[in-house]
Amino acid sequence: MTHALITGGAGFIGSHLSDLLLKQGHTVTVIDDLSTGRLENIQLHAGHPHYRYAIEDIRNIHVIDRLVSECDLIYHLAAAVGVQKIVSEPINTIEVNIGGTETILKTARRYRKKVMIASTSEVYGKGVNFPFREEDDSLVGPTTRSRWAYATSKAVDEFLALAYHKEVGLPVVIFRLFNTVGPRQQGQYGMVLPRFIRWALDNEPIQVYGDGAQSRCFGNVSDVVDAIARLTEVPDAVGQVFNIGSDEEITILELAERVRDRCGSQSEIKLIPYEDAYEPGFEDFRRRVPSVEKIHSVTGWLPSTPLNTTIDQIIAYYKESSHG
Repeated sequence: MTHALITGGAGFIGSHLSDLLLKQGHTVTVIDDLSTGRLENIQLHAGHPHYRYAIEDIRNIHVIDRLVSECDLIYHLAAAVGVQKIVSEPINTIEVNIGGTETILKTARRYRKKVMIASTSEVYGKGVNFPFREEDDSLVGPTTRSRWAYATSKAVDEFLALAYHKEVGLPVVIFRLFNTVGPRQQGQYGMVLPRFIRWALDNEPIQVYGDGAQSRCFGNVSDVVDAIARLTEVPDAVGQVFNIGSDEEITILELAERVRDRCGSQSEIKLIPYEDAYEPGFEDFRRRVPSVEKIHSVTGWLPSTPLNTTIDQIIAYYKESSHG
């Protein structure tokens, strides 16, 4: 069994990855500054004999040095997340994403530890070839739009990780996460599905940004952490980049309607212009659809949870939380 360090381990995906690794018998240490992670996600495992945590910034080199020296491999999930936070806090977005990854890679090199690095579908930018494949060109917007700082900072993370692999032989695997959803996800940073479900359960208007015709694919978090864990075990994955996500595409307006139906809600659906939701000149993607051929060929993984099942899981989670 291995000892895994998860940066951003109090976050939504990090907490589910902790679930899986502990279930498999591994030891887990998480580090999180709780800027978007939640103490509740740490407390889920706090009594487990093979679980430890540190509440600290991942750029604290002294803490990271100790934690990396004690672990066998690193899952680097810590990052600035959520469109709302990215637009409103561009300095933090860039410094945390690039500075945090630099700290992890330098320390991993010192102790020769394998690093699994979470990237994002945002690196494809305004790409027009669908589905997105790992070797596709990226097309991002101008530097005058702070919305693109996140995509660019994560692309730099990828370049840096691959440089460490090429130049000094550090074992790294990069996985680009598309929209990942499920129980425990919070809506306050712009995550669309939990916000829709909360509004629907409260019979409040469901706010759809733009014209609602933009489409996304929503992967169940259990499927996603299974994919991440599988990539860890495959030697051929080292030095490579993989998409992880669902290939079940839906428009945001259709998503709102489906959530309303599955909640049995009376909510109206309201269209909100992007400039009212975020900032003037905000740019969004029309489609974001992953090809999962590459990860399937290397690990055998395919997404298996239908969107309706995921929506029902989140509805049940919120109903249980409101009565907890």
